[in-house]
Amino acid sequence: MTRERIYLFDTTLRDGQQTPGVDFSVEDKIAISNLLDEFGLDYVEGGYPGANPTDTAFFSEKRTAKSKFVAFGMTKRAGISASNDPGLAVLLQAKSDATCFVAKSWDYHVRVALGCSNEENLESIRDSVEAARGAGKEPLVDCEHFFDGYKANPEYALACARTAYQAGARWVVLCDTNGGTQPGEIRAIVEAVIASGIPGASLGIHAHDDTGQAVANSLAAIEAGCRQIQGTLNGIGERCGNANLVTIIATLALKDAYATRFETAIDAERLTGLTRLSHAFDELLNRSPNHQAPYVGASAFATKAGIHASALLKDPRTYEHVTPESVGNLRKVMVSDQGGKSNFINALKRRGIEVGKDDPKLDQLISIVKEREATGYAYEGADASFELLARRTLGTIPDFFAVEGFRVMVERRFDSHGKIKIVSEAVVKLVVDGQTLMSVAEGDGPVNALDRALRKDFGKYQHEIDDLVLADFKVRILNGGTEAITRVLIESTDGDGVRWWTVGVSENIIDASFQALMDSVIYKLMKNRQLAGKIAAE
Repeated sequence: MTRERIYLFDTTLRDGQQTPGVDFSVEDKIAISNLLDEFGLDYVEGGYPGANPTDTAFFSEKRTAKSKFVAFGMTKRAGISASNDPGLAVLLQAKSDATCFVAKSWDYHVRVALGCSNEENLESIRDSVEAARGAGKEPLVDCEHFFDGYKANPEYALACARTAYQAGARWVVLCDTNGGTQPGEIRAIVEAVIASGIPGASLGIHAHDDTGQAVANSLAAIEAGCRQIQGTLNGIGERCGNANLVTIIATLALKDAYATRFETAIDAERLTGLTRLSHAFDELLNRSPNHQAPYVGASAFATKAGIHASALLKDPRTYEHVTPESVGNLRKVMVSDQGGKSNFINALKRRGIEVGKDDPKLDQLISIVKEREATGYAYEGADASFELLARRTLGTIPDFFAVEGFRVMVERRFDSHGKIKIVSEAVVKLVVDGQTLMSVAEGDGPVNALDRALRKDFGKYQHEIDDLVLADFKVRILNGGTEAITRVLIESTDGDGVRWWTVGVSENIIDASFQALMDSVIYKLMKNRQLAGKIAAE
């Protein structure tokens, strides 16, 4: 059976940049476009040349080798010719393979936003597409607010789409700009567009996630006949975001309802890089990946209940809808006070720790974990701390160093200008290889000062932790009152791109932070030795 081709259009660098708090530099855009191009998407939309200095500089040269590089912009203005429109000229001069025009397709917007007649808007669409073709660009038209426009005035919305198609647009993209259309409506309207004379092979879908259904709407459009999907990495975008291309790519490839009918440029080998792509993008945004993201999240293939873990060990299909390896992810059987021996055995095995089901040290470890979690520890979210606890219990981790003590001071005072200044200082005393080392450091806060002091002088181990970075710091108060128990979770990473999580619990937030910091450093030292052992074995 011949499968139909679905084309993937990424608009992370343009529509994704509308996300609050996201502001790509030229260097960011180059790095992200390289990721997208390497992964193999069909189209990479880079932004709006002429609209701002960043996008103009980004389009000064072609940025993709495999993917078609797309410039985005408005159709020509009403009342002037295409040849005399300066905005259109900048767009067509950009170093791109294709040009995507945004065109009004709701007559209400034509009247209110553009202030021109319906016929003038159709003329702008037609002339812009023809100008792009004349400049050797592949023309695309994003019919903005198409679904809302269709529900308000179907004849005019269809006229906008047909005008773009008849003028020679390779793709006529139907946009759910406000994100409120439901999957059933998407399907019916796409079918109506195809019935009006525009083939599905020339139709695309651009969905927003304002009702949490951007992925569902995109798939509904494909089922109805569209053959291009627009979206962003990890679903970033204005308001509630855009359709998540990461989820869509995996679903099209791995679900029989689509995989037997459709194909994309992402084959099985490339699909194994999906998790890496998703996490690399989050890294560029300097944010932690969403643990519960479909397919690629750290919890996407995680299970906690003991009965589930037991079944997983017998056959992963019992609790997994696809294999984690297919998208480059990992199976994760978490340990907690709800877990049985199967959880622990599987969790230890995944870390290269072999232990028998009847080994008394296993029972001891389970008992320790359950006791600690009763006091506030959460090992399900702190893999590194769990592994360290397991290796200590089983006696397989060296004593790298000892801590004789630490002190943290916070002083509130006035500076020379009479302004209040908060100064945090920490002192840490370590013993490394029989040598006592004392370090003092200031920081932006007590935990930052403590971290700096702890890692300031590690003697012979110093060079091993120079690339250690604290990526995230979370604090949770577990009970109320002045004697509250505090849990601190720290996420760390290093030059190898590995991430790990450590936990500390105490009545004192500084002590809880210090526990998590200590585990982070020890895990890094242990990981270095495991890596060195693998290299030596090879």
